[in-house]
Amino acid sequence: MGKTKTVYFGAGWFNEKQNKAYQEAMSALAQNPTIDLENSYVPLDHQYKGINVAEHPEYLHDREWANATYRGDLTGIKANDVMIGVYLPDEEDVGLGMELGYAMSQGKYIVLVIPDEDFGKSINLMSWGVCDNAIKISELKDFDFNKPTFNFYDGGVY
Repeated sequence: MGKTKTVYFGAGWFNEKQNKAYQEAMSALAQNPTIDLENSYVPLDHQYKGINVAEHPEYLHDREWANATYRGDLTGIKANDVMIGVYLPDEEDVGLGMELGYAMSQGKYIVLVIPDEDFGKSINLMSWGVCDNAIKISELKDFDFNKPTFNFYDGGVY
């Protein structure tokens, strides 16, 4: 079981709950023996020209930065084996929804990763529909991405 799969890591980081789930999922991926995290695509690590918009929010109004960051993320989805979406049921993320749809259109294996305490809560029908599997964050470190499986999500939709 080698580190053979790369991932596109889709996750919000805009508030405390999103940042907590982001950090927990990244930590789990770093421990996963089937994921080559070093060669994966984490959007926060690939912002155009290395510009950190948390430190320089003025770039959120810069067309060149926005277009290049968006295009870079699409390239990241195309170039990696798997799409992981860190999904918070109570905080639907339109950007993550777009990334999930694009990953599906590219034939990528899609896993929604949901915080343990939120697992089972209703999720958006479209996000539910595109995912191949939905797991708890606590299951991420042991999930075998070399043997992708389909499974239904243990919750409803809205």
